[in-house]
Amino acid sequence: MSARARIVGWMLVVVGLALTVSVFATSTILLARLDDRVYAELANEMEKLRRYAQRSSAAPEPLLKDYLAVNAPDRHETFLVIVDGDVWRTYAEPPAALDTDPELVARLAAVTGPEQDWATSAAGRVRWAAMPVIADGRVEGVFVAVVFHDLERREIVDAVRVLALTAVAALGLAGAAGWFVAGRVLAPVRLVRQTAERIGDSSDLTRRLAVSGDDDVSALAATFNHMLDRLERAFAVQRDFLDDVGHELRTPITVIRGHLELMGDDPDDRAATLALVTDELERMHRIVDDLLTLAKAEQPGFVTPGEAELADLTVEVVAKARALGARRWRVDEVAEERVAADRQRLTQALMQLLANAVRHTGPDDLIAVGSAVRDGQVELWVRDSGPGVPERDRERIFDRFARGVDRPGAHDGAGLGLSIVRSIAEAHGGTVRVEEAHGGGARFLISFPYAEIPSPAYGENDHDSRSGRDPQ
Repeated sequence: MSARARIVGWMLVVVGLALTVSVFATSTILLARLDDRVYAELANEMEKLRRYAQRSSAAPEPLLKDYLAVNAPDRHETFLVIVDGDVWRTYAEPPAALDTDPELVARLAAVTGPEQDWATSAAGRVRWAAMPVIADGRVEGVFVAVVFHDLERREIVDAVRVLALTAVAALGLAGAAGWFVAGRVLAPVRLVRQTAERIGDSSDLTRRLAVSGDDDVSALAATFNHMLDRLERAFAVQRDFLDDVGHELRTPITVIRGHLELMGDDPDDRAATLALVTDELERMHRIVDDLLTLAKAEQPGFVTPGEAELADLTVEVVAKARALGARRWRVDEVAEERVAADRQRLTQALMQLLANAVRHTGPDDLIAVGSAVRDGQVELWVRDSGPGVPERDRERIFDRFARGVDRPGAHDGAGLGLSIVRSIAEAHGGTVRVEEAHGGGARFLISFPYAEIPSPAYGENDHDSRSGRDPQ
């Protein structure tokens, strides 16, 4: 069953249930009130006769006949007067003649006080009320008001039947309208499904949905298009990434296999081959580690925001980098700021830039590190006095497996270090770029938005010392 049919089906079930409850409740309430209304109507007729008798001075028989002449019965009602066994009926023709039923007439003539009861007639059950007129302690006549109860009930049943038929017609119209509206509402969803099926069959991620309007369904289509954009980019990156990985790992594997196949029995030859193979394996290990880091960069938890002291970070990175090579190490500038950032990832990015600077400089070259906060941006940079980066390569070198200038030692890496730096910068909401340094060389600059860490309130950190306890 289609979604359209299910929606309309459930809608009809709900609407049908509501209409059924409404019709049933209406019928029950009207029928329950019918008895009360009939009883009240008969009581009202008796009260009217009592007030008329109080205003009249006529004898019982003329009084009853005069009241019968002036009091017209309502629809489905009739009035009778019984005097000495004779029966007079109102001039309005009743639904069924009751004065021709001798048993009923005898029963009515025998009443000695106000009384109500049920009787049967050709028009169904009736409810009657009798009021005797007493003079000198003797019943001189009886006034009878009759309501044809079954006729009243039949009108209610007919009204409920019409209401039920109207409800069925309304249910049909609701079903037709629901089918039309559901079709219009589900059309974009159906288009999404058809597009997804075509993409699954052809692997064509360039298809997009036409978005019109600003409702939830249009938002769904826009979200689907956004998902297709991300999938298209992801598949393109994955395809290029796999091509590059295959190319980069194929070379060391070929080198290792070739040397192992040519390795002889000479100990010196075997030692040289093993050294070469070990070096290639270590290079492959570095490539794999860098690839894993780049893969993690696509995950939400790649960066864990915390607290980073820019001054400590700058000085600490320079201290660590001295082991990379004999260079003229320097700290350009330090920012005395505490920022919200992942200190470990920033250290990793700066160490990558410093390792890159070492590969492109000699023992007499300068490598400097600095940090600053300017115009709401945190800036971290690595500057060297090496050959610099040609302007045509300043964007390309941050791509995966891209390498810089052609010089001795420039091809030691796998071309992934600067890609890792860019991933870390982007994970912090920032960027990385390279520019020409003052006095020559290259200056790699990482910048990201400044987010200050609020300072602790006064006395908050020395609570333990004031209380006489050592901090744990």
